[in-house]
Amino acid sequence: MTIGVLLALIVFFTDILLILVLITLEGNRKSALIWIAVLAFMPLAGFILYLLFGQTFYRKKWFEVKGMPEDEIRELNDKVISLIDEGKKYVEDPLDKEYLDVAAAMMRANASYYIDDNDITIYLDGNDKFKDLFEDLRNAKSFIHLEYYIVRDDVLVNEMMDLLIKKLNEGVEVRLMIDAIGMNSGPKTRIKEFKKAGGEFSLFHSMPTVLFSPRKNNRNHRKIAVIDGKVGYVGGYNIGDEYLGKGPFGFWRDTGTRVVGNSVAVMNMRFFMDWKYATGKNIDVSAKYFPPCGNCGSDKMQLVSGGPDTKNNPIQKEYLKLVMLAKETIYIHTPYLVPDQTLKDTLELAALSGVDVRIIIPDRVDHAFVYWSSLYNAHLMMRNNVKVYQYHRGFVHSKTFVVDGKFCSIGSANLDERSLKLNFETNAMIYSERIGEQMKQAFLDDLQYCTLYTEEQYQSRTLKEKFKTCISTMMESLQ
Repeated sequence: MTIGVLLALIVFFTDILLILVLITLEGNRKSALIWIAVLAFMPLAGFILYLLFGQTFYRKKWFEVKGMPEDEIRELNDKVISLIDEGKKYVEDPLDKEYLDVAAAMMRANASYYIDDNDITIYLDGNDKFKDLFEDLRNAKSFIHLEYYIVRDDVLVNEMMDLLIKKLNEGVEVRLMIDAIGMNSGPKTRIKEFKKAGGEFSLFHSMPTVLFSPRKNNRNHRKIAVIDGKVGYVGGYNIGDEYLGKGPFGFWRDTGTRVVGNSVAVMNMRFFMDWKYATGKNIDVSAKYFPPCGNCGSDKMQLVSGGPDTKNNPIQKEYLKLVMLAKETIYIHTPYLVPDQTLKDTLELAALSGVDVRIIIPDRVDHAFVYWSSLYNAHLMMRNNVKVYQYHRGFVHSKTFVVDGKFCSIGSANLDERSLKLNFETNAMIYSERIGEQMKQAFLDDLQYCTLYTEEQYQSRTLKEKFKTCISTMMESLQ
């Protein structure tokens, strides 16, 4: 038997095994059917394509975090939900009652606890965000936890690494976790200095195992920082000069939050769980990691985290719930407009019901496949009263919903199937008229830098652009 025949047999039997797995796999049946056809009619090419782009399949235990058993967590959540339901009897403000109803529903969908004593600051410009973050890093006394998808090797990151090493020399604990894909252009030399100074560092899903691992498509897309358990950051900003507007796209329109309050403890617990999964090591959890806050403010918030470690992704449930709540307006920023069919239908139905649904997307290519898919989806949604605007001032990377000026979501999750199914994501769901109005006004202010995307623009695409759209939407179907 020649080597060629042997390789052909290996590919053939591997394809048969993959087809059997796809037949029994829970999840997107349309995607599974397409992959079965590709593997059946193009065995070698299909095998290679599946390795690169295929639907992730995995066993639940790969993503389990050991600790409190699942039944105990469910029991505790049920108790908290019961307390919320009981507490509604004593709440007179109709808006607060509505907030509690939504919070209980989100907890049933595996969101975190609803916490009402936070002071939340919103950032619309990276220069403001990093100025405050670096000041909080300078003031750290006990520990710093950082979890990011992308950390560049540039001026801003070098300034941050100098700060972290300085804090290590002062006796502050520092842990830094970066996704392996996001670390491709990362500060490798500075990380060595950081570790030598006593810092703890971990990659998330390291590169040597990415290609052949069923977890290759599961990236840690979260952006979380926790300082001393008192201050937390979550949002859409990675760390690098481009997020200050110094990259090829120019001005960088993003959104982030700074949280002071007891929601920081939930953010820190999220970090602990991800750290244990990435490193296989426990952090000896003690009271210093969860200092009491007292009454820090009056902003209400839930942390919503989703990923392949959750049976029904809470991020998708959050977005669906926000759309279902709307009576007047839904304003969305997203760099990628590739929602799943359920979310797309729900947004269209809201618009057809008289809700003012507006979405801002970029006017320039960040990821080619997703850009053309975004325009295709804009074309479909515009037929059903959804208004889609292209942003011309720079690049819009913000991932936000604001509904009726009183419900907000700010975080890392894009409006695409990768964020809704494959990636690890974290959003802050905020219940606040103060912040809601601030976010609503920010959206309206951005419209001065936008133009309404039209059906005429879509139909005027060149033959080459139409071909790109076809390829992009086909790739979208394979997710």
